[in-house]
Amino acid sequence: MTAIVSDSTTIIVLLNIDRMDILSNIFNKVYIPVKVYEEIVIDEKIILKESFFIKKEIRDRALQKLLLKRLDAGESEAIVLSREMNLSLIIDEKKGRRVAREMGINIFGLIGLLLINYKNGQLSGQETVTVFFEAKQAGFRVGTKLEDEFLQIVSGYSL
Repeated sequence: MTAIVSDSTTIIVLLNIDRMDILSNIFNKVYIPVKVYEEIVIDEKIILKESFFIKKEIRDRALQKLLLKRLDAGESEAIVLSREMNLSLIIDEKKGRRVAREMGINIFGLIGLLLINYKNGQLSGQETVTVFFEAKQAGFRVGTKLEDEFLQIVSGYSL
């Protein structure tokens, strides 16, 4: 994979734990809509590497307005941009994932990205688990069932 669109949550978590390699190991470019850029840069006071993160304006404002009835501005724009560019989407919020799936968009979450890194040999099992728990400490939320499944895949242990 070379490019993907992203919502803000996963990027913010990875920035907070200083693990952008989780993205750069897989992708050459991450497109982010303006609202997502603002959530990351303004709210988090962060500077994004412009050769990797590409801020892009959405075109389909009608679809965005429709999605705003169910989702926040960043999620709405990320879904619209993903659809416009025909790229997969990184999104972790349950409601946003459901809407993106309903629209036929291929989605990834932080756990999926960790598993890709692990399966591609870019992270050891122990490092994958460590990054997962660092992400949880930084505010990443995940259900117990999904956490157990993830830990079993990566390291064979269960909580």
